[in-house]
Amino acid sequence: MTLSHRTVLLEEAVAALMPLASVADNVGTYVDGTFGRGGHAALILQHLAPTGHLVAFDKDPEAALAAATMSAQDARLRFVHDSFAALELAGDSLSGVLLDLGVSSPQLDARERGFSFMHDGPLDMRMDTRSGPTAAEFINTVDETELVRVLREYGEERYAKRIARIIVEQRALVPFETTGRFAQVVTDANPAWEKHKHPATRAFQAIRIAVNRELQDLELLLGKVLDLLEIGGRLVIISFHSLEDRMVKRFMRDQSRGIQVPRGVPITESQRGQRLRLVGKAVRASAEEVAGNTRSRSAIMRIAERIA
Repeated sequence: MTLSHRTVLLEEAVAALMPLASVADNVGTYVDGTFGRGGHAALILQHLAPTGHLVAFDKDPEAALAAATMSAQDARLRFVHDSFAALELAGDSLSGVLLDLGVSSPQLDARERGFSFMHDGPLDMRMDTRSGPTAAEFINTVDETELVRVLREYGEERYAKRIARIIVEQRALVPFETTGRFAQVVTDANPAWEKHKHPATRAFQAIRIAVNRELQDLELLLGKVLDLLEIGGRLVIISFHSLEDRMVKRFMRDQSRGIQVPRGVPITESQRGQRLRLVGKAVRASAEEVAGNTRSRSAIMRIAERIA
């Protein structure tokens, strides 16, 4: 089944990643950390010099198939079937790194992937279907205290304790196997529905993040990216929920400020340890893009450049 996917902030992201005016200047190695269906990668290749390189990462087997087709047509593209957390596999002198975080439209729209409460299907939610526990396995075995933590921290669910208790009660009667039943149980357990938001939205987000270790992968990448980016290299990250964006914003802010010392303490700029320069303000999708793709409304892009 072929599903369409509209790449969010396509032109803006590639322009931020590759700011040089001339294609001939883009001779380095760039990284697309979330290949998806190749939207960003295709445009990067258009702006990449003949001697440049693009290394793309993705855990999703379907993304690997799409990348195989693209790389067969353009030898400048190398695909790594792994998380962007393994960024060192791209090399140690990178000209730019782009991340488009979260779940893609094809993943959401395919009922067999189990990401969405809008379609009844197997309760899977794994981005990498080759390994790891499914969402059903996680939900049916996780300790109630841990489930409360996941719902509260990853879903920012106000009623995490109540919902977790009812999930545990219901799984004891019949183990969860489908998205439809899980969504219904969470819906019934949620005492106060948010306007214009499905009552199972936060729970689905929380379980997906936990199953795929999304925040852990982002933390791993942020811990190594500055040692792999070359001076002048760009880091461009598109987030779709506040948990990711807070991590990215804090990281870029701290690395651009360097060590904070009391006023009056003598310290040189080199001693301050600033490694990034913030590039512009956070970028959001235009009204026109949101009108054509409602999933872009929550996207926020942050850009920084390595300076040391």
